Amino acid sequence: MHDIAVIRLKPKAEARAIRHGFPWVFADELVTDRRTRALVPGSFARLEDSERRPLGLVTVNPGSKIIARMMDREADAVIDQGWIAGRLRHALALRARIYPDPFYRLIHAEADGLPGVVIDRFGDAAVIQPNAAWAEAQFDLIAAALQEVTGIGCIVKNGTGRSRALEGLGDETRLVCGTLNGPVEVVMNGARYEADLLGGQKTGLFFDQRPNHAFAAKLARGGDVLDVFAHVGGFSLAALAAGARHALAVDSSAPALALAQQGAVASGCADRFAARQGDAFATLEALAQEGARFDLVICDPPAFAPNRQALEAGLRAYERVARLAAPLVAPGGYLGLCSCSHAADLSAFRAASARGIGRGGRRGQLIHTGFAGPDHPQLPQLAESGYLKALFFRLDA
Repeated sequence: MHDIAVIRLKPKAEARAIRHGFPWVFADELVTDRRTRALVPGSFARLEDSERRPLGLVTVNPGSKIIARMMDREADAVIDQGWIAGRLRHALALRARIYPDPFYRLIHAEADGLPGVVIDRFGDAAVIQPNAAWAEAQFDLIAAALQEVTGIGCIVKNGTGRSRALEGLGDETRLVCGTLNGPVEVVMNGARYEADLLGGQKTGLFFDQRPNHAFAAKLARGGDVLDVFAHVGGFSLAALAAGARHALAVDSSAPALALAQQGAVASGCADRFAARQGDAFATLEALAQEGARFDLVICDPPAFAPNRQALEAGLRAYERVARLAAPLVAPGGYLGLCSCSHAADLSAFRAASARGIGRGGRRGQLIHTGFAGPDHPQLPQLAESGYLKALFFRLDA
């Protein structure tokens, strides 16, 4: 670590943003000479501005559009197990203060000072997503630091997803240590969820929606609920735990719906829960033809706009979801629409949702705007860290 490369911003690159906390350097902002291009992906370097003034220690990936990620504002920092453990302790202190039980996102990438790293904790187990080249190269150190700080006995590596592909990393999911005897039970908002840490989507459960599950549950009391793109029953099980009369979960994944059914059994509400496998858009259309109506409809689709290139098509998809869902809401009922696309900002998503509701023949009041929970902190300088939006409308009588 004491004999590492030095990389430099181009004269016209904006060093001020880096000094003010922006954590990324893009490939067109860096002097990429032969030595820089030869750096091993995931290696470390000292970053300087065009006047050779130090900006900090970064990790470099010459094959990525994000060619450098800030690791430490101290250019002489040493990235070892102790350094990683320090970041983990700082992150853990926040979660331990907020959550009585150890079920949360422990590390939210750049916002928690570990670029490209996501760690979700499930009691004595954790799932690590190393989505940057440095995290792949230093995975064993991250895992060791995690055990040092938390004492957990089971770690899963989830090496899948679009972010890894952009870093030039392959797919790999494996049990690193400990044992898993089936899904892990997670209690949130009074409901019991079943999280498949090895075979489920992402890390097995979406902790980010916890506060939005809670808000939706308040609207669901005594009513019928439709949970579209339900995964393992995030909104529907929380609604049933809060006293909803009945909930229908819709998803294209049979394994996810099976876990939702198991969660309903564990929560003691299986008699009020039903699942329907199928394409979400086709199912919404079919329910309309059947004359179905619900007091609360929630749609939590995958990221329709994962990048700026997909933004226009993504906004059309969000509008279509709202258009198809709105007619299914009973008079005076509620519609919840979610987006996890960072490229679609709140204003654009809200406009697309409102257009869809109008084209679905309904009018509504926007009564609440929700975001991810505090275990998914935002880095103010990085819009991508604040990706989740949830809009709740009360529709006309």
